[in-house]
Amino acid sequence: MTSEELAKFIDHTQLAPEATSQDLAKLCDEACRFNVAAVCFSPSLLPLSTVLVADLLTNDIKIACVIGFPSGAHSGEVKAFEARHATQNGATEIDMVVNLNFVFSANWLELGDEIAQVRAAIPTKTCLKVIIESAALTDAQIVTVCRVAVANGANFVKTSTGFHKTGGATTQAVKLMRATVGDSIGVKASGGIRTRQAALEMINAGATRLGTSATQAILAE
Repeated sequence: MTSEELAKFIDHTQLAPEATSQDLAKLCDEACRFNVAAVCFSPSLLPLSTVLVADLLTNDIKIACVIGFPSGAHSGEVKAFEARHATQNGATEIDMVVNLNFVFSANWLELGDEIAQVRAAIPTKTCLKVIIESAALTDAQIVTVCRVAVANGANFVKTSTGFHKTGGATTQAVKLMRATVGDSIGVKASGGIRTRQAALEMINAGATRLGTSATQAILAE
């Protein structure tokens, strides 16, 4: 796989809490230079300047924002508001974190309800990625969360925030997620992907997107 082909799998990411508007401008400039699939950042940095939006859209680069990040321990109403606000201010993709309380309590109806609330709050054309924190879950929990996410309107299931103490993406989790959702739903691997080899392993395991802040290093190898 060429670097140009690999770049189209990447969501070029800046999620540091201290990130500034200057950091965001740098992220978008790099995204256009590398010609990645999307940029991903916190919604408080929206709206983007007209110039940044024009550059991204000219290069067919999506604008992704994280919601309920990083803990997921927000109410569904708050996540829905945050997602709606992000899309009204230019986001074209939403990466929402599930409430792990629902997962560990096996409150699958509540989990489905919060995903459905976010889905209903954003335009139909907006891509919804559901972050499940796969490293914190059992295989059975991964399977069930993925099924609930898809049943309630997710376009992608995503491994990790990269902030949880249990770690980030693994090829085993990606394989299981892909086997669970089939070929019509995206799988995004995120968290700890810092080398070209790791990126390719995730793609071979079934990932169709990669979330990483190490884009330049990955593409330079």
